Amino acid sequence: MKELKYINKYFIKYKGRLILGLIITIIARLFALLTPKFIGDTIDVVEKYLNKDITNIEIVKSQLLTNILLIIGSTLLAALFTFLMRQTFIVVSRNIEFDLKNKIFQHYQKLSLNFYKQNRTGDLMNRISEDVSKVRMYVGPALMYSVTTLTLFIVVISYMLYKAPVLTLYAIAPLPILSVAIYKLSTAIHKKSTAVQQFLSKLTTFSQESFTGITVIKAYGIEPQLTNEFETLAETGKKKNLDLARVQALFFPMMILLIGMSNILVLYIGGNQFISGEIKEMGTIVSFLIYVNMLTWPVAVVGWVTSMIQQAEASQKRINEFLKVKPEIINTVKKQTPITGNITFNQVTFTYPDTNITALKNISFSVNKGETTAIIGNTGSGKSTILELIGRLYDINSGELLIDNTPIKNLNLHNLRDNLGYVPQDAFLFSDTIANNIKFGKPNASEEELIEAAKKAVVHKNIIGFKKGYNTILGERGITLSGGQKQRLSIARAIIKNPKILLLDDCLSAVDTQTEEKILRHLTSVTKNKTTLIVSHRISTVKNADKIIVLKKGEIIQQGTHNELINQEGYYKKLYTKQLLEKES
Repeated sequence: MKELKYINKYFIKYKGRLILGLIITIIARLFALLTPKFIGDTIDVVEKYLNKDITNIEIVKSQLLTNILLIIGSTLLAALFTFLMRQTFIVVSRNIEFDLKNKIFQHYQKLSLNFYKQNRTGDLMNRISEDVSKVRMYVGPALMYSVTTLTLFIVVISYMLYKAPVLTLYAIAPLPILSVAIYKLSTAIHKKSTAVQQFLSKLTTFSQESFTGITVIKAYGIEPQLTNEFETLAETGKKKNLDLARVQALFFPMMILLIGMSNILVLYIGGNQFISGEIKEMGTIVSFLIYVNMLTWPVAVVGWVTSMIQQAEASQKRINEFLKVKPEIINTVKKQTPITGNITFNQVTFTYPDTNITALKNISFSVNKGETTAIIGNTGSGKSTILELIGRLYDINSGELLIDNTPIKNLNLHNLRDNLGYVPQDAFLFSDTIANNIKFGKPNASEEELIEAAKKAVVHKNIIGFKKGYNTILGERGITLSGGQKQRLSIARAIIKNPKILLLDDCLSAVDTQTEEKILRHLTSVTKNKTTLIVSHRISTVKNADKIIVLKKGEIIQQGTHNELINQEGYYKKLYTKQLLEKES
């Protein structure tokens, strides 16, 4: 139960409703327990009439009618309060499920990129869906049935002890045996349910990756291979679930057996006591039989609840593992820190924590407000890393990274990112309308701003060519668009935000040179008074920048303007000559 202590704060939050639910539960059980008593009283009335203790048939009819009405009334009231009980506890469980899912999602949002590199999407999804559902069963049905069972046991056994102490002891004798059996089975269930939940994450991850990469799968024609792999995984999952089901299946037969033993004991011992005169009324034995059978479900629930608690603890443990992960990037500055756009790298070194690859080594350069700086170099030279550090997706290892002459860690993280327009190398689009994808950085943008941004990104004509225009729903990750269209939509998304700092990470690689020239002409007006950094492999993309930085293996090997660099021997001139010859050919 140690892992489930995390849920206690939600119990405190909803303590008013839970206390109300407890009161309603007690009332519901009290009304339910009146029915056997009235049935017993009815049997006693009939017995007295048969024994000639009551001779007036009208009195018997009157008492029978009264008891029948009382039985009906108590049953209806018990049903009403049981309904209210379920409404109270189950609604609370849904509210806690809502709160817990939001808490997990918000925590996911705070975690750093390194966390997502180390954990699979399928596992993250499983913990926020399947695991939270298991926990909800603990805070809802498990809690409700626990309260119901406890109330029922206290009231029923107290009444039974009052009416016939010796018979009661015989009737409840099998229960300790049941408790020991439940403890043994619960331990086994805990281990097996943990294994099931862990495997479910693996299965979810495999499915999610298969659906996301369906284009590659079809292109390579490996559907049969993946089908076989999925069948193997599903078979393993089936075996694990069957192992769990076999253990859980022992509960109900064992409980029915022990309750049956209690019924036999009540009939045998109670019958002997009635014959010997220790029990004066036959109705008492009838009431006892009904009470013992009423205890059948609560005793069965003990096993079910124990199983739910064990599964919930296994799931909450998995949830807690992620909730305990601390974000690497923390916003320590609460005050507002306006951003102008001056950027300075001073002897910056950075090593990726997950791979230990040093991406940047003693990098130093500066970009003034309103300037455009281009970064060029081979794959893996550290170009994208520079943009990620400016967005503070990672923190530098050594040196200084200053924004407006202030260390980046001393800036309000929200202010920094609010003033950034970032177009990543791999353009990501959401399964939403084209309009909402563009307005992602500025949800309240007007239709005029939307169209203007699309025109500057040279994608407006493509959009209006779709049947539903800007209201066209995109497939997952924008799969319904071409690579160039996705990149241009990402550019429009950054433009509409009107940021102080614009970061373009090789975002024109999938467009043709003619479209590239149009976009670059529009970007000239867009980047005016903005600090812009452009990462590219194309000379045509970077040649008009105020300054060009050439990287190789994380170090600056050249920097200057386009004209300066083509007039000196080095990487830039070689690349320029190569691309010029390719263009001419």
